[in-house]
Amino acid sequence: MVLDRLRRNAAGRDPKKIPDGLWVKCPGCAKTVFKRLVEERLDTCPECNHHFPMASAKRVEVLVDPGSWQEWDAGMTSGDPLGFIDTKPYIDRIAQAQSKTGLKDAVICGTGAVAEHPVGLGVMDFSFNGGSMGSVVGEKLTRMIERSTAARMPVIIISTSGGARMQEGALSLMQMAKTSAALGRHADKRLPYISVLTNPTMAGVMASYASLGDVIIAEPKALIGFTGPRVIKETIKQELPEGFQTSEFLLKHGQLDLIVARQDLCAEIGRLLAYMRPA
Repeated sequence: MVLDRLRRNAAGRDPKKIPDGLWVKCPGCAKTVFKRLVEERLDTCPECNHHFPMASAKRVEVLVDPGSWQEWDAGMTSGDPLGFIDTKPYIDRIAQAQSKTGLKDAVICGTGAVAEHPVGLGVMDFSFNGGSMGSVVGEKLTRMIERSTAARMPVIIISTSGGARMQEGALSLMQMAKTSAALGRHADKRLPYISVLTNPTMAGVMASYASLGDVIIAEPKALIGFTGPRVIKETIKQELPEGFQTSEFLLKHGQLDLIVARQDLCAEIGRLLAYMRPA
């Protein structure tokens, strides 16, 4: 095995001479794995198939047919409607996230083809303020849905989020209703919506557009729910079922349609679109 050979070679070297960033410890199996193999497997562990976080740009790259992607509303960015300050001003927090990630906000939206089917696509990114949903996320997703409805295209949203963005208060909560209403109009036109849930998908995002798909797909072992399990446990003073709020638990209890490994997602969505595409 390539991985075993790399480990043996590394074991005989001076640790001080091994470049940083070649290895990564998997939180799923606790093994140290070669980073390049993780990247080649679409950011999944070669030992246990644990799904690492994946950047939104890379998700678009691996899902959309080459040369078909066109981003919408790329320059949209957050204001500071409440003048919010916690440990730092909100406007500084946004600037820091933009500098760190190269993104304008926590979602990228556009259109492309998936397995030769034109779609409207929104992809969230947890690295931008925990994928929190503020006015920009809601507005970009709503515009993407409405454009897709007008063009009679299916919609796909890939979610990862800690929930609504507290620094925008009620304005962020309003995005739940706005995106849901746009999806309602999309459904009235008998157009498909596929929702893909990744780790984690929580709170206001899960309580709105993430849970409204005609087909709801999740990656393996993703944390999915409204309030985190620790808070629930402390509130009700009871032990929670094993695997509570994981993809596998939700599938067993009828809240998901499919669990699909990242390597198979493009083919599975293509298969679904072949059945669901508008006449």
